[in-house]
Amino acid sequence: MRRFTTVLTILLGIFPLTFGSQFLFNGLFDGHGAAANFGIDPWPTGTAAGYFAVKGVRDIALGLSILALFALGQRRATGVVLAITTLVPIIDMITVFTHDGSAATALGIHGLTAVVVLFDAVLLLRERRTADDTAQTGETVQPAHS
Repeated sequence: MRRFTTVLTILLGIFPLTFGSQFLFNGLFDGHGAAANFGIDPWPTGTAAGYFAVKGVRDIALGLSILALFALGQRRATGVVLAITTLVPIIDMITVFTHDGSAATALGIHGLTAVVVLFDAVLLLRERRTADDTAQTGETVQPAHS
């Protein structure tokens, strides 16, 4: 299960990097395509189109935060960040619903993302520390109380 959680966490760090980069660059050059991918069409134009950059950078920062904590061996901290990060796809889902977006996109993309991110957060937070983890940090393993 630990290997599954590792792969899922890495993917959940990489996906926002790719989506954020695509949104940032496609939003600057192809606002209509970026809006359709998010679930709101038509997307704002003119000065309001600046939100493409905001969303793109937000996703990139989230992905980098997840990957940085995880790479540093902070599995529990990564779980906490993922649990908090669940708010992002939930708000994205609500935004799509409240701006006449597709229910399929709201639930199928943003809602499902929230469920998967929360699932991974729970897996990380429920992990027990192993001797290998503590060898890296120099801490001692405390027996689990039952």
